[in-house]
Amino acid sequence: MQTLEQTSRRNFMKIAAAASGGLFLGFNWTNSSALPVVVDAKSIAAGSINFNSYLSIGTDNIITIVSPNPEIGQGIKTAFPMVVAEELDADWKQVKTVQGNLDTGIFERQVTGGSGAVPHSWERLRKAGATARHLLVEAAAAKWNVPATELTTENGKVLHKTSGKSASYGELAEAASKLTAPTEVKLKEEKDFKLIGQSVRNVDNHNIATGKPLFGLDFYKEGMLFALIQRPKAFGLKLKSVDSAAAKAMPGIVDVVTFENSVAVVGKSTWQVKKAKDALKIEYEKAAELESTADHNRIFTQLMDNGEATVRRKDGDVDAAFKGAAKVIKAEYQCPFLPHSPLEPMNFFAHVREDGVELVGPTQTPERARTEVAKLTGIAPEIITVEITRQGGGFGRRLSADFVIEAAHVSKLVKAPVKVVWTREDDMTGGTYRPAVRYRFEAALDKNGTMIGYKLRGVGMNSGNSTREDNFPSGSVDNLLIDSVEHKSPITTGPWRAPITNFLAYAEQSFLDEVAEAAGKDPVAFRLELLEKAKKSPVNAIKYDVDRMIAVIKLAAEKSNWGKKKGVFQGFSVYFSHRSYVAQVGEIVMQKGKPVLKNVIAAVDCGIVINQSGSLQQVRGGVVDGLGHAMYGNMTFKDGAPDQSNFNGFRLIRMNEIPEVDVHFVNNGISPTGLGEPALPPAGGAMANAFYKATKQRLRNQPFVNEEVFKGIS
Repeated sequence: MQTLEQTSRRNFMKIAAAASGGLFLGFNWTNSSALPVVVDAKSIAAGSINFNSYLSIGTDNIITIVSPNPEIGQGIKTAFPMVVAEELDADWKQVKTVQGNLDTGIFERQVTGGSGAVPHSWERLRKAGATARHLLVEAAAAKWNVPATELTTENGKVLHKTSGKSASYGELAEAASKLTAPTEVKLKEEKDFKLIGQSVRNVDNHNIATGKPLFGLDFYKEGMLFALIQRPKAFGLKLKSVDSAAAKAMPGIVDVVTFENSVAVVGKSTWQVKKAKDALKIEYEKAAELESTADHNRIFTQLMDNGEATVRRKDGDVDAAFKGAAKVIKAEYQCPFLPHSPLEPMNFFAHVREDGVELVGPTQTPERARTEVAKLTGIAPEIITVEITRQGGGFGRRLSADFVIEAAHVSKLVKAPVKVVWTREDDMTGGTYRPAVRYRFEAALDKNGTMIGYKLRGVGMNSGNSTREDNFPSGSVDNLLIDSVEHKSPITTGPWRAPITNFLAYAEQSFLDEVAEAAGKDPVAFRLELLEKAKKSPVNAIKYDVDRMIAVIKLAAEKSNWGKKKGVFQGFSVYFSHRSYVAQVGEIVMQKGKPVLKNVIAAVDCGIVINQSGSLQQVRGGVVDGLGHAMYGNMTFKDGAPDQSNFNGFRLIRMNEIPEVDVHFVNNGISPTGLGEPALPPAGGAMANAFYKATKQRLRNQPFVNEEVFKGIS
């Protein structure tokens, strides 16, 4: 398997044509309504047919596939070609993948976010590979004058076992290109997969390990300038005055420009620009309330009790259920704002010219980047190009386009190609955080320990709907009320890996353990009881798959030997998000009187697993991310200014703190569902519930390390 540099449609055609002709296919792998595959190199090259990916088979046996979606570490640049190669029966060593750029008017849903790339692409990718295989078989059948039904394919060759004849795909490619593509093709059965389900190395591994220029920070173009930007140091401030004389006089500085609420220093190197930025003298004035963390705590309390709530779901008579309850359980949980903190800080290149705009860098939403720059510059989107680099993490931060807009602003003002680079401090204090949220849960039990009433109120800071009203346990409780209250804060927020559910899952799963204990029931049995109710006598809409959730619960309980390990304190958690289901068991042991998280057992239903290696990494990475941020992640504010600006103040989980993560996939044969995010939400709950088993102390707020019960525990 090889990789090529980024490409556009026309460049792809040049690459494919250089292979001495061959077979060209245009196909859709992300459009909601898949168009038929077409064998027409001229139409593909001209862009006259709306395809969003391309496959070529050269006469040299090289198979080239364009991958349109941004690669941020989730592995689609490897998984996508694997699916095509599986149905094609290709020799994996002969497959090349090309990172596609934003292709005006051609690509559909060229986005990485929401764990949606593989679910959208699965069937289309398979059909593309199967169609190419069909054409190659038909070409061989005509060449040998034998029925196509007598032919088989294997490892990049068509075989006729009766006569012993064989031909490589490269030999047949040109003849196949003259045939008409079928409208329907037969896909493989799962039992016949040879590549899908295996462990395949990431196609970029070698280039990453050897330091090849793949990332946005690596990008350099002769003659470009560098820019660092001073943004307000507190949310709620605006520019009043700028004294840039000292900065402009420093070596290597080309200009200092002001736009909107920012000051950009532009020069010939990042170090020169950084030194000059530090020399700026800027005055600010108040534009909105300068909120502190203490203010947020007060606002949470006020809105929780007296806020104007939006009802998200209401089933049955909640008031009557609580009034007649034998027992009522109530608890509140709170999480702070969090930065995304990807390894690669924000950066982007822009060259704004009268005849168009060139954009290059790491973005999860290239079309959004182009649209926003078109609005800013007044230049038609059709003459704005976006080259997508590999990304050193995103976690939702690069769904925004603010850093792209900055680069375009600066380039337009200085009339030169400019690369805007954020320092780690810029990245951590620049906003677009995970929203801070507080939840209040209430449950009503009857005399038999059955949950007859359930209430959830979420109060969020710029979170929109801070609940997921149709997730479990909705549909399993006769009387249920879920509502939310919103506070508009000057502190900017945005999607953070597994938006909303990243904290909601912990709070909900921790609370359900409290309810199970109050009911005198085993936590796993209690959840299964609720799900059986949802299955046999659902209450209004059920928008999750009850059987899939039951399956991961039972698998996690089985693999962890739930409740049967001596000296091991187990905590359970299960959650549905991004179309997938994950159950986790956290295992804590006491060492020298202190709790130590030793293991996490994860049961995952994400449908068919394409790449075992990549999938294991996604699950383990999600668990570690969830545990680390639940334990340590904390962003606090004083008068609108973040207190943390780098990793010396913002604590991340460390290598020696990571538990063993044992992953088990449910093999149910359904089409793949999301995997980039679903393993994160249950992690905090599994750990917190195990902690309670070990210490009899509940963890109600994140980060856990700030809870009173953690004092004296290292």
